[in-house]
Amino acid sequence: MTSARGPVHVTVRARTDLGRTRDHNEDAFLVADLSARTTDLTNGGLHKVGERGTVFLVADGMGGAAAGELASSMAADLIFRYLLQHADEVHSGNPEEFAQLLRGAVEAANQHIHTYSKEHPDVRGMGTTATVAGVVDSTLYLAQVGDSRGYLVRDGVATQITKDQSLMQRLVDAGELTEEEAEQSERRNIILQALGPDAKIRVDLTWQELRRGDTLVICSDGLSGQVKREEIAALLQRESDLDHLCDQLIAMANERGGPDNITVVLVRFDGEGLPPPGGGASGEVGYRSMSNGEPDSDEVVAVERPRPASGPTSAPTPPVAPSPPPSEVVEAPLTPAVRSGSPATAALLTGGLLLLLVILYFLLRP
Repeated sequence: MTSARGPVHVTVRARTDLGRTRDHNEDAFLVADLSARTTDLTNGGLHKVGERGTVFLVADGMGGAAAGELASSMAADLIFRYLLQHADEVHSGNPEEFAQLLRGAVEAANQHIHTYSKEHPDVRGMGTTATVAGVVDSTLYLAQVGDSRGYLVRDGVATQITKDQSLMQRLVDAGELTEEEAEQSERRNIILQALGPDAKIRVDLTWQELRRGDTLVICSDGLSGQVKREEIAALLQRESDLDHLCDQLIAMANERGGPDNITVVLVRFDGEGLPPPGGGASGEVGYRSMSNGEPDSDEVVAVERPRPASGPTSAPTPPVAPSPPPSEVVEAPLTPAVRSGSPATAALLTGGLLLLLVILYFLLRP
């Protein structure tokens, strides 16, 4: 988008990799220019951000066999189609409307995937994370469900600008675990939300002011679980070529076992439309929430993703993701769902009860 200062440019590269233990890839990514209505941005040089914005997405599917792959590809397709269909409803210069457009796209995709899963027993229970980043003018907006992460690298420092919707992050926020303990936990694969399993979701909407030279990194947990943010920043300091950087990040994750699919989208920002690098409050990087308190409950679904296998697993050939026409992606209120009866929630409650019984046994025995 051309601001009062001038144009904003992006250079984009993206990769997805099978990893070392999986035999099919359940990740998906999207890079899209909403003004030109195209996804062909990863092969050229500088790309000017248009009036309707530019969008980047990473989705990490789950559900086993073909279901996860179907969910993530459907999410990318549905979100892109929704954004194209409704982009004209956003008034130029109104960033709040653009942010709500991202939220609406994620909610609509969730509704469609949830309905599709209920109607097709062979993929029932499928789901996917979705982290969607969109830039207009000099501001980046992110709509997130799940734990695919976004980092912003500025002045040699990588800062996580999303917050994992995971059981471990909830325990860290409550002071029950340190970040280091959470990273080592066997339960780090349990996420509290995904597109598909539940009819209603809480989209985490955040924002970040951009500077010239900033680099956005969006990745699935196949990368973030193996490569620390400090290592990402160090690689960016040494390597300016985004193609080579994608390859190096994936190679590092694979060298450490490659236990999951690995997807990364790298976006470098430049142009006279962005302020120069510098300090001040407006130049700070961090997690900045725009969420407005919906839905009306803190109750969430716990979804346990399959743990990485020790070797390749066999699975049927995944079906090709359907490509619904834009009319199938409707903007409609999402119906409430009963969450308390989910298997993962029951398992957590049962585990807590067993632990309490063990403690009572040792306290009360002679």
